[in-house]
Amino acid sequence: MILSIKRNMFLSFFAVLGAALGHPQDIPDRPEKLTFPPLVYDAPNPADYRVELTSGAIVYIYPDRERPLIDLSVNIRGGSYLDPEGKEGLAELTGYLMARGGIPSKPADELDEELEFLAARLSSSFSGLNGSVTLNFLSKDADRGFNILRAVLADPSFQQDKLELRKTQVLQGLKQRNDDSRDIESRERKFVAYGEGFWGNRYTTASSLGSIQRQDLLAFHRDWVHPRNFIVSISGNFDRDAMLAKLDALFAGWPYSGKKAPPVPQSHNYGRPGVYLVDKDVNQGRVSILLPGIRWDDPDYYAIQVMNDVLGGGGFTSRITNRVRSDEGLAYSARSAFPGGAYYPVVFRAGFQSKSRTVAYASSIVLEEIERIIREPVSAEELLTAKKSFIDTFPNRFASPSQVVSLFAADEMTGRYTTQPDFWTKYRSRFEAVDIADVQRVAKSRLKLEQLIILIVGKKEEILKGHPDYPVKLVDLAKGEVVELPMRDPLTMRPLK
Repeated sequence: MILSIKRNMFLSFFAVLGAALGHPQDIPDRPEKLTFPPLVYDAPNPADYRVELTSGAIVYIYPDRERPLIDLSVNIRGGSYLDPEGKEGLAELTGYLMARGGIPSKPADELDEELEFLAARLSSSFSGLNGSVTLNFLSKDADRGFNILRAVLADPSFQQDKLELRKTQVLQGLKQRNDDSRDIESRERKFVAYGEGFWGNRYTTASSLGSIQRQDLLAFHRDWVHPRNFIVSISGNFDRDAMLAKLDALFAGWPYSGKKAPPVPQSHNYGRPGVYLVDKDVNQGRVSILLPGIRWDDPDYYAIQVMNDVLGGGGFTSRITNRVRSDEGLAYSARSAFPGGAYYPVVFRAGFQSKSRTVAYASSIVLEEIERIIREPVSAEELLTAKKSFIDTFPNRFASPSQVVSLFAADEMTGRYTTQPDFWTKYRSRFEAVDIADVQRVAKSRLKLEQLIILIVGKKEEILKGHPDYPVKLVDLAKGEVVELPMRDPLTMRPLK
């Protein structure tokens, strides 16, 4: 039986605290004078939790007797990138209604009542990249819980009335697409960064929604929802061997063969550099400053994360936050992110929200900080602070049994377990190895300002004026040209004239 990680973490904490404090007479008079020995913590090995069932499903399992509950998630390969042409929104509808559209033995409303009586929580979804069905229930109700789960996974009813209701709700949501500048910015950011042909820019429209029928949901479900596409994470109050036997029975005798989900498409072209403006009558402009991104398996991943933490990812210790928020008071929040995309390269983004007249000035400050980290080495103190933010918080990723199995199931889904099974074992040492030269090297090579894209959503007239107290104008950042992007028709997603 695997030892409880949470219990070990508490014991380690109190051992370190006791060693630091010592005897009462040894307690220092200032907290900064406290010294601590290095925290010794070994990451769990994913192989210790991983089981492949006879059905082909992969399971990450972790018994935990501290609570009378079972947390189970069936992650499903596939997502909206598999939507047929002209039926965009099909995956989302299928995922939503698997748990909310009834099962053969019970209509949807009766199933909801039973779940409430059992104090169980059931949900399902299909996002752009994958799907999931999650169930939380009392361990004493395991048999009934697994009966419900089998029906939801293998034979959901997709009741016609629930389908029509959901389509009505989705259509109402489509009509509100242009109400919030945050939604507009998030949407247009993908268009300017990845292009119109990117699979993630295929949106549900009124036409595609209207074309989706119940038989489409049944076909999509039978194609992709089957054990060979399942990665299960389960933790809670159970015996490990007995639970594995239950899961084997849960997935046995599947009523259809299904298809193997293809990989998420990788091909896309980074957008055309420039400054883009969407005119929206709001008090503050929303700004995204974009540069080409990376995947999580990039060899410079660790140095890039440290560099970004110094630049804008480290909150109040980062340069962008201090300049834009603390020093100038131009935005409540200003930061950057350089994530390693799980399935495809995700762009670098620095972002903030500022008053219309100060948008250009605040943008210029962010660009100054990007240029500075390219030009000048970071300080030893900045390097240490950034590295510690990753190294010292590392055990938090494994704070509970459900976090452990969820993390490892996600690694299985993205392929990390197969290609880098030692990822977590070497995580801290790889961050520790990053030095000042590495940070400047990746800043120079990965922050490609010649490919800079600035996207702004806000009141065009006021943003273009700039602020009388600051000489910077948007045209200066754009080198003379600002491209105005038209708003999109919320029901067709085509640009409006």
